[in-house]
Amino acid sequence: MQYNDKMIHRLKRIEGQVRGVMAMMDNERDCKDVVTQLSAIRSAVDQTIATIVVENLEMCLRQDIQGELDSHETVKQAMELLLKSR
Repeated sequence: MQYNDKMIHRLKRIEGQVRGVMAMMDNERDCKDVVTQLSAIRSAVDQTIATIVVENLEMCLRQDIQGELDSHETVKQAMELLLKSR
């Protein structure tokens, strides 16, 4: 699977958010602020995972149409990946 620039950009943004949270901790910011930012990071990671799984699923289903893979198994594996990420 190829990871496009949009996915890489999302991860770089998440990386920046993590650095921001570490700075907040160094500056002894309020717990509520830190947890709020960590929740935003978790949401961003979840969205990135979903994007990757969906794009991979789309690619695999296209291969299924061409008779190269079993679509039932492909969808099952995609669902397992999403559930594992939770």
